[in-house]
Amino acid sequence: MEKALQVRIETGRKAILNQVEYLTKNLGKVQSEWKSDNSRVTKVDYNISEYLKHHILELYPLDQYFSEESQDAEESIALESRFAWVVDPVDGTNNYASGIASCCISMAILEEGMPVYGFIYDLSRNTLAEGGPGFGLLENGKKIKPLKAETLGERSIIGVNFPIGPRYADLLRPWIERMRLRSLGSGALNLLHAATGRTDGVIDFTVRIWDIAAGLAFAQASKRQYHFLEFNPLPLKEFSVNMPMTPYFCGTDSFCEETRRLLKL
Repeated sequence: MEKALQVRIETGRKAILNQVEYLTKNLGKVQSEWKSDNSRVTKVDYNISEYLKHHILELYPLDQYFSEESQDAEESIALESRFAWVVDPVDGTNNYASGIASCCISMAILEEGMPVYGFIYDLSRNTLAEGGPGFGLLENGKKIKPLKAETLGERSIIGVNFPIGPRYADLLRPWIERMRLRSLGSGALNLLHAATGRTDGVIDFTVRIWDIAAGLAFAQASKRQYHFLEFNPLPLKEFSVNMPMTPYFCGTDSFCEETRRLLKL
């Protein structure tokens, strides 16, 4: 493994673990407000984002740091550095502010615009998941193997996020009527569970790159397919907090085959 990436992995792990106590003690205890895009935000989102930014850029001043809460990134910023960090400081803020622990810190390391390593601290399980292509997957420092892929059927579990627009809702009606759907309120956690095989797959129409960058590294590590529905944001060329949604699906071969069939791809 190249040392340049290895030291960044160690830095990222330490930085996120340093924020666990702060994230935990403020669950359901912090005031929130609503942003113009109808998403919720708290001071915890901003404070974790700023901590990670200062910790990382102090060590790697030539890297770029991008966060959902980057208040200086309303206009598009070109990716010019070899390494960039893409962060959602609290994914699932609506849950977090309500005292529901289904939320996480999500951070990805990108090399030349592609996710090569990811971290997701899952507050609900007190677990730091991490990994990437060539690294495998770890949870709390221990290697894990993705669960065995099964043929998609009525006993399968599929992660979704709502709302789903009428176009896709009509196409997915067979699943809505008969499948075991799960909506966790966190796009990052939905993808984490699809990458590890805890669910058969995930389909999400309401995420942006900061929600899924870490999980896409996990999917590569576990050899789960992922496909974008409207446009492929990778390799990432520019970043803005106003960038469009990136609808996608990810999961087992059987899940992806059935998704393509239902969506007439």
